[in-house]
Order: sequence, then structure tokens, then C-alpha cells
Amino acid sequence: MKYIGLSNYPHGSAERIGILVANLGTPNAPTAPALRRYLRQFFDDPRVFEFPRLTWWLLTRAIILNRRPRRSAALYASIWRQEGSPLLLYSQAIADGLQARLQPHSAQPLQVALGMRYGDPSIPYALNQLRAANVRRLLILPLFPQYSATTVASVFDAVTAELQRWRWLPELRFIMHYHDQAAYIAALVERIRQAWQANGRGEKLVFSFHGIPKRYFMNGDPYYCECQKTARLVAEALDLPKADYVVAFQSRFGREEWLKPYTSEALVELAAQGVRRVDVICPGFAADCLETLEEIDSENRKVFLEAGGEAYQYIPALNDSPMHLEALSALALQHLQGWLQPQLTSA
Repeated sequence: MKYIGLSNYPHGSAERIGILVANLGTPNAPTAPALRRYLRQFFDDPRVFEFPRLTWWLLTRAIILNRRPRRSAALYASIWRQEGSPLLLYSQAIADGLQARLQPHSAQPLQVALGMRYGDPSIPYALNQLRAANVRRLLILPLFPQYSATTVASVFDAVTAELQRWRWLPELRFIMHYHDQAAYIAALVERIRQAWQANGRGEKLVFSFHGIPKRYFMNGDPYYCECQKTARLVAEALDLPKADYVVAFQSRFGREEWLKPYTSEALVELAAQGVRRVDVICPGFAADCLETLEEIDSENRKVFLEAGGEAYQYIPALNDSPMHLEALSALALQHLQGWLQPQLTSA
């Protein structure tokens, strides 16, 4: 193992508090070569795909990475913006918003950096940005409200793998989840109310979370339970009876059973029951991305309407909205207690 240190380290320089905002990631462009690089990182993560490594490696190289990049590139192209990937744009805006909101709470310099688990800017890149700024106390904030080993623990793996290469480690704190944080729940509630006020209210509210294999849940992953709690708290704040909302799971991959009900099948079933108007929100996604903009807002809209539904409203992710930034700022401040030096105000 080679340990890497900053050359000509400026001893005595001012220390900073750092916050690493981490998200899943995105390809650099909506092209097959860019998708192949991105998906290779994703498929090589043992936290996401818990299969015998040699068998899985051969399967991805022989089949998946030869077929999937072109198809995925077309999907990304359908949601890509002139400025770039929506996920990257929103995630960077969230990081910038946190920087602006948190610095006034501390007399000590504070720096926020964005790192992606897969793709760019990578978690090692972001960590080295913070190290170059002389961050000595570091808070990790994964933008995944509900804990899963496939997301939060994967970020932990990437952070600690990079830190193993450092000579001088920072003090470290890690936010594992915020699925029931009051400010996060309030932000979701306000987002739904805004959509209802602007566009009307459907007969059913569908909470669609990203799925994981059922096997992971049976082996101890708490993700399913935390998704259920988030939905329940939001429904209670909206005074929704249980009959008026559905919790479902999207984005399954492969042939094994994943968490159910699957979102696409739940929408077909609702249409078959005579439900004509639905609202769909994805509380597990901090920022809009392929899975919300293409899969939910486009593909599943078509599924519901073709099954007999008449109106389908996708309620956007919280993104960089003020209510979301306030919730994340409150979360960060809670975990920064004891580190921040309060600003002194004159009498």
C-alpha cells in the first residue's frame, strides 16, 4: 500500500471544516462510450451486486457491458440538458446551497464539496479538494434519505478506501440516514401540496422508491422499513388514510425477486381498479435523474395511461429547492455540533 501525502505541506495553515455531499453519479455524456465507463464502475461495486465476483465479472464483460451502454445512452439523451446531466446539475446546486447556508453559522472557514460514487466528480477527487483546503474535520452527507448498503455503505467504502491512502486523517462523522427527519418530511409534504395546488390532486398518491433485491432485505438491510416509515410520516402529515396512498419500488434489474410491489405493476393495478388520476413522488431521490425523469415521468406515465388511467402527475424531487436546502442544512448542523465555532456578534 502506497500512502500519499501533500508535497510541501504548509504547516500552520488555517484549518477548515469540510462537508462531502455524495450522490450516486452520472455518466459524463449520453453516449455509449461514456455509459460503458460509468456502468463498469457501477457493476463492479460488490455492495450493489452481491454475486460471486468471478462469475459476475465474466457476465458483465461478456454480455451486459456489450449490450446495455447503447440502450442506456439513448435513455440518458432523452433527459440530458444543454448544461449537462440533471443529476449533476442539481447535486452541485445542493452543494453550493449548503455552502451558502452553513458558512454563516461558523466563525471557522467551512467548505462543501460534491463527490459522486460513480463517475465525475469522483469521491476521491472531492476528498482531495477538501484536503488541499486543509479540512481537518469532515462530515460525510450521502444524499440518500433511506439507508441501504447499496448506497450509503457503498459511499462509506469509497471514502474509507481513499482515506487509507492519506498520511494525516481528518476527524470523521458520517450521516447514515435521515428518512424520518422532521424537516425532510416537511419538505416532502410541502412539495406535494404545491403540486396539488398547481395541478389538482389525484385519487391516489404513489410513493415510488428505488428497489433492491428482496434477498438484501431478508439479510438485514433496513431500507424497506425506512421507506415505509417515510411514506407513513408524509401521509400522516397530509391527513391521508392508508387507502389513499401506495408504496412501491422501481428500477429492478435481473431475474431475481426485488422489493414489491413493483411501481409499474402497481400503476396497472390501480388503473384496473378504476383509479383514473394518480400522483407519483419519489422520496428516495434527493435530485431528479434518469430514474425519475425517464422511468417515472415518461415510461411509467405511459404504462398508467395505456392501462386506462386518464391523468398522471409526477411530483419532482426536492432538488435544490429552498425547503430541501433548509432541511439538509438543519441535518448538517445537527451533526456538526461541537465542531462549529459560533459567529460572534457585536452588542
